[in-house]
Amino acid sequence: MERMIRAIGLMSGTSMDGIDVALIDTNGLDQARRGPSTTFPYGEAFRARLRAGLGAAARLASRQERPADLAALEAELTDLHADAVARFLAGASLGTIDVVGFHGHTVLHAPERGLTVQLGDGARLARALDIDVVFDLRAADVAAGGQGAPLAPAYHGALLARQDKPVAIVNIGGVANVTWIGAAGGLLAFDTGPGNALLDDFMQRRQGRAHDEDGRLAATGRPQPEIVRAYLRHAYFIQPPPKSLDRNAFDLELVEALGDADGAATLTAFSVESIARAREHFPEQPRLWVVSGGGRRNKTLMGMLAGRVEAAVAPAEAVGIDGDALEAEAWAYLAVRSLKGLPISFPGTTGVPAPLPGGLVARARPRAGEA
Repeated sequence: MERMIRAIGLMSGTSMDGIDVALIDTNGLDQARRGPSTTFPYGEAFRARLRAGLGAAARLASRQERPADLAALEAELTDLHADAVARFLAGASLGTIDVVGFHGHTVLHAPERGLTVQLGDGARLARALDIDVVFDLRAADVAAGGQGAPLAPAYHGALLARQDKPVAIVNIGGVANVTWIGAAGGLLAFDTGPGNALLDDFMQRRQGRAHDEDGRLAATGRPQPEIVRAYLRHAYFIQPPPKSLDRNAFDLELVEALGDADGAATLTAFSVESIARAREHFPEQPRLWVVSGGGRRNKTLMGMLAGRVEAAVAPAEAVGIDGDALEAEAWAYLAVRSLKGLPISFPGTTGVPAPLPGGLVARARPRAGEA
């Protein structure tokens, strides 16, 4: 049996919520023992700076470019991640951590331009933690012509190896993505639509709240079908997968005239309809939809989704998966695969021409023979 490697995954992704931290022991193949996990929320002041950074990032022309404000934001974000790991490890007997998988925060994702940018300084984090860090896992895929997302399907396949298939697992974060796993283990994956991003932005703008807790506001409103249809006329929805989406691909202009409740209901319905439309691309319809990410806590969204996909819909926990930790666990798993030179993206998940390794390694300390 391949040696098990102890890895921590760090995920902030496109969410403004905070940093998910998870530990797993894995061989990077078919074995993954899940350990503890937690979330460290961002403070509202940092969320505001992060939102401002998204606007600045829209003007970036290269992956390495960091204007002064973005450079400062990247350093602050990296230090918040270092603090999250230190707090996660404090007082716990977790043994030696071999590697950290560091996603960083996606501020620009434009694979059509050969560009994806995740804020996060891997070398700074490795020095702060004195642990090797694997980061920038999307860049090689985009450079090779892939979408750079989603990358979690490799881990999804390992987790659901014994689940009846076909099965779909949907992560509803800032952007929602789906992994379809066929009876023979085949993978198809792509971003479905905005996930929580639009609704979260709407709630922040209208009510000064980070999200629609439990879907309570949307539950009191009426979705406006004509506005949902207008959103769905976006060219993204007629593109075949693999495909990926920038968090800011959609805006709130179409719901500006609506009241708070109807606006929340309409944006929730849009997210649900975009997920449901993923079925058009599946070779065979799933027997079960497993939902992870913050969206699974939105009771209104979950109810709408169950009514649209014509199959069982269950939160990740129903099949023994931690829906909060899943993406962070995936980054730990991918970091181990990266260290071993194993593929992390595939033609059916990102559209890359052939299975491809990825990720950069920042060493905590130089190894023998390294500069």
